[in-house]
Amino acid sequence: MMSPEAKQRIQLALLLALVVATLRAGYILYQRHEDKVAAEKQKQVENVGYSNADYYVNPKKLYPYDVKSAKQLTQQSVWVKEGYRYTYYSYDAARKQVDFAHDAGLLLPIEKLEIKDVVTAMPTGKNQRRQVMAVFEKEGKTYAVPIGFEADQQYTIYSDEMFFVEDPHDLYKHWSADVWQAVEKHEVKPGMNELQADFAIGMGVPDAGGGSEKTVHYPNGGKPVVIVYEDGKAAEIKPGS
Repeated sequence: MMSPEAKQRIQLALLLALVVATLRAGYILYQRHEDKVAAEKQKQVENVGYSNADYYVNPKKLYPYDVKSAKQLTQQSVWVKEGYRYTYYSYDAARKQVDFAHDAGLLLPIEKLEIKDVVTAMPTGKNQRRQVMAVFEKEGKTYAVPIGFEADQQYTIYSDEMFFVEDPHDLYKHWSADVWQAVEKHEVKPGMNELQADFAIGMGVPDAGGGSEKTVHYPNGGKPVVIVYEDGKAAEIKPGS
């Protein structure tokens, strides 16, 4: 006959499983709600005839919520959304170890990756959280980049914010050949909008302020660039410091 203590342990385990399942379902529903809101905003934009076709683009998301669901990243190519933002590290596939002590580089603007696996790894040191890592190969070597973390037995995966899972050339096929040529050369030309500049030279940090003029600083992989936008278009492009 089962003891009261054993019954209590089983009840607690079932309760914990129910809580985890409820939180996971809630997260997925929240993400889908956000996409629905974005789609409705897009429809409103279309109804008023907004001129920027970029607002019509709705990139596909995978909604990963744990390591298993994040392995969807291995099923197609991915492209980096913001270059020079995400640090990657050497990965020893045989020992399944990430060399967190040494940065191997930064993911490049619109860099195309083939994710081979999704694993977890624990950085050394106190108060560290287990990291979820996407494993890829580059120039004959294997690397891993963080795409999320685990805390209190719950995963937070942010790969949807990091990667396109559809070819950006198809998503933004309305851009002119000149724009795409500049993007491929990692150059910014007058008249390009902020998204196009991000595709070309990576993440930017805007100055505080508002109005029709906006100044954004781009690290650009060690070759800083400052762009002044007027009405959403690059009006001045100059070296940064």
